[in-house]
Amino acid sequence: MHEIVREERPRERLKEKGAKALSVTELLTILIGSGTRGASALEIASLLTSREMDLDQLARVTRIEELTHVKGLGPARASVIVAALELGRRLAEKTSRQGARIRCPSDAARIVMERLRYEVKEHVLTLLLSAKGKVLGIEEVFVGSASQATVHPREIFETALHHHASALILVHNHPSGDPTPSHPDIRLTERLAQVGSLMDIPLADHIIIGDGIYYSFKDADKL
Repeated sequence: MHEIVREERPRERLKEKGAKALSVTELLTILIGSGTRGASALEIASLLTSREMDLDQLARVTRIEELTHVKGLGPARASVIVAALELGRRLAEKTSRQGARIRCPSDAARIVMERLRYEVKEHVLTLLLSAKGKVLGIEEVFVGSASQATVHPREIFETALHHHASALILVHNHPSGDPTPSHPDIRLTERLAQVGSLMDIPLADHIIIGDGIYYSFKDADKL
C-alpha cells in the first residue's frame, strides 16, 4: 500500500499543479506506471535519472534497447518512454515550423535542430520554400551511416518539384556533434548549387546540424 501511494503522488501533483510543476523523475514515474516486486515506479525513474542518464542523454533515446538495461524497465515500460520522447520531438518540430518563414539561417536551423541533433546516423533533409520564404514542407531524402551520406541531386530536387518550391535548403546532421563541413559536404554543396541554378530552383543554403550548434554555408559566404 505504501508503494502504491508513492507511485500515485506524481499523478496527484499533475492533477493539482499541472505538468510544468513536476520534475523529470516524476514525469517518468507516470510514464512507467507501476513498479516491480523489487522497486516502485518512482524508484525505477529515480534510478534512470540519477545513475543511468542525465536529461541530455535521455533526450537522445530513440530505441527501446537503450532503456531496457535499467533494472525494472522491460520492453513494455521502455516503449512508453521512447514513444513519449518521440512524440515530444515531433510536436516541437511541428510547433517550430507552423507558418514558419525563413529569413536567416538560424530560422532554418531552429526548425530541425531537435529532430537531428541526437541522431546517430546522418539524415539528409530538404526544407522547401515559397518565393517569400515560407516553409512549404520538410522532406527526408536519405539516411546513411554515421560516416557517410550519399545523395543524388535528382532526389533532392524531386522534393522541390513535388512541393512547387521556389527554393530549397539542404540540411543534414553530423552525429559527432561537430558541424564543421567535410570535403564531401563542400563538393555536394557546389554540385547542388549548380543544378539548382540550371533548374531555376536555387539552393538557398546548406546547413549542417551538430549538438546544439550548426554551420551555414550561406553565413560562411560559401554559397
